[in-house]
Amino acid sequence: MGIILLTKKKRNFKQAALYTGTILAGLLYMSCSKKFSESQTFFNLPVDKTMHDLLAGYDTDGDKKITKDDAPQKDYYMVSTKGDTVIIRNTYYLSNLLQELAIAHEEQHDSLRISLSRIQEPPAERISRRIRTHFWDDLTRTIDEEGLNRITEDEKMHDSHQRIYVPYHDSTGIEYFLELQKRRRNLEVVILPPVISAEYVRSINTRPGILSLKIENGKGVPFVVPGGRFNEMYGWDSYFEGKGLIIDGRLELAKAMVDNFCYQVKYYGKILNANRSYYLTRTQPPFLSSFIREVYEATPARERSNEWLAHSLSMAIKEYKEVWMDCKRYTPETGLNRYYAGGLGIPPETEPGHFRSILQEYADKYNLSVLTFEERYKSGEIKDAELDRYFVHDRTLRESGHDTTWRLDNVAADLNCVDLNSLLYKYEKDFEYLIDTYFKGDYTAENGESYTTAYWHEKAATRRMKMKQYLWDAEKQCFFDYNIKTEKLTDFMSATNFFPLWAGLCTEDEAESLVSIMMTELKAQGGILASSKASTIKYATNDVQRQWDYPNGWAPHQMLLWKGLLDYGYESEAREMIYRWLWTITQNAVDYNGTIPEKYDVVNSTHKVYAEYGNVGTEFAYITKSGFGWMNASYQYGLSLLPEDYVHKLDNLEKPEEVFGRQ
Repeated sequence: MGIILLTKKKRNFKQAALYTGTILAGLLYMSCSKKFSESQTFFNLPVDKTMHDLLAGYDTDGDKKITKDDAPQKDYYMVSTKGDTVIIRNTYYLSNLLQELAIAHEEQHDSLRISLSRIQEPPAERISRRIRTHFWDDLTRTIDEEGLNRITEDEKMHDSHQRIYVPYHDSTGIEYFLELQKRRRNLEVVILPPVISAEYVRSINTRPGILSLKIENGKGVPFVVPGGRFNEMYGWDSYFEGKGLIIDGRLELAKAMVDNFCYQVKYYGKILNANRSYYLTRTQPPFLSSFIREVYEATPARERSNEWLAHSLSMAIKEYKEVWMDCKRYTPETGLNRYYAGGLGIPPETEPGHFRSILQEYADKYNLSVLTFEERYKSGEIKDAELDRYFVHDRTLRESGHDTTWRLDNVAADLNCVDLNSLLYKYEKDFEYLIDTYFKGDYTAENGESYTTAYWHEKAATRRMKMKQYLWDAEKQCFFDYNIKTEKLTDFMSATNFFPLWAGLCTEDEAESLVSIMMTELKAQGGILASSKASTIKYATNDVQRQWDYPNGWAPHQMLLWKGLLDYGYESEAREMIYRWLWTITQNAVDYNGTIPEKYDVVNSTHKVYAEYGNVGTEFAYITKSGFGWMNASYQYGLSLLPEDYVHKLDNLEKPEEVFGRQ
């Protein structure tokens, strides 16, 4: 399908060239008329009527989108302001038109003046522009009077209250929200106890609420949410979103997110899984040192604040020591780390019935109905050590960010994971670098403790040695997670096994082996797989498709491993994997009305993912307003790394096999 251009004087279909294979072919003119100028062609369209006509003629499945799944039965004619008649027969162009009309409708315009060039906007350019000019703004939130409604009135609150929990020691936040409570009858402000226990967190599970973030100058410090039902500030999502923000010139927003992370460390004792009350005992993969470093070094030298860096570094060191080293997340028998989430009982954020099959086994054991058993277990009336341990593993799996994967199923808390230890190695190297570069090799944290460059150099070297000792499989020449209970390496092939490339802890020989394995085991048509097919089949105990496993691919894995490949000099491999991922995003956006979701099936290069939690970001009418946070970032990051000729190939939707050959 393409677009045919006709003059209103003569409609000569024989002389109108048709779509010839690329998305942009089809801007044509009649030999009998003057040359058609795309840049000077505009249309004045009545918004509501045009939207109605488009949907009536082209949205044949009634989902309020124009996609490749629709089966339009007629051409769509438009007359330009100069009198030229245009016929649009291309799903991508029609969906672009619908999206632009939806924006005008949202802004309450009766008519839309639109150029043909906007309708025909090259897809990579359009996706990137929408991310830069629309998506980040739509995903931005604040926890204050202005921003409270957008978060507290979502489906996760469960009642009519706007409930906000404020840390015991945050006098600024307490004063602000108590004053606000006087003006808002349905606002319930709860001041958290000075020590937050697992028992306390369980006691408030029936009264869910938002956890406050930083208030500065009478306003909430802004942050970006992932999108869809994820309407709060998440841990590792925020780092990847921050990379996209920096690329798009939104440095102040990225810096604000670092400030909110530092607030969380100071007042909640950790970077939270997300700022909801039921996440008080759970963190996520650590990226604060990288976030600080990248924000600071993206800041023009004349605008850098040594005071900001000193405070942020102090909070990152506090997180490193208290969250990861001086608690159960450190395993002294190996000198390495594990994820280990606190809390009691069933993770309250899960959907009703999510654990029904597990709970049924224990309900039978106690001769109770499953619903009765669940309620009595949730309240603490029934205690079962075996089931408790299962939920320690489950909460820990969620803390890892990989919820869920067969790699961590019922074993997460027993693993020294490759990804986590790579991230903590990066912390140690970042601390070494920042102290050496900006504090002349000697730094005193806010608690009075002093640190030298040499101190962190030694920490990193020790961790690298321990990782080689416990996590490196000499026979397979690859890193794997280590089970501290069985004292054996696992053999699960996951994208996380290759995080050492990103952290920079590999030797050249190790990197060569890792790259070869990754490109063999995890390369798919649409990007890097979250796990290999063989490992997923081997460890699956039922037919539930875990979303962090084959055949799916995720933005954070792509972004980390692209950088790892580039840092070790594997430019051609990096270029290929970047292209494959961006092509998947671009092709799906072109075919499905601009859809940019949470994840993809990268084997089939589709957003139609059949996993346990579906795919956030695919349910919208007319136009996606926000895409999905780290997916947006991966697009901008990938484009920033891709040579211009490959961006042109993206615009033409050249398939990976056409660019790189068959796998």
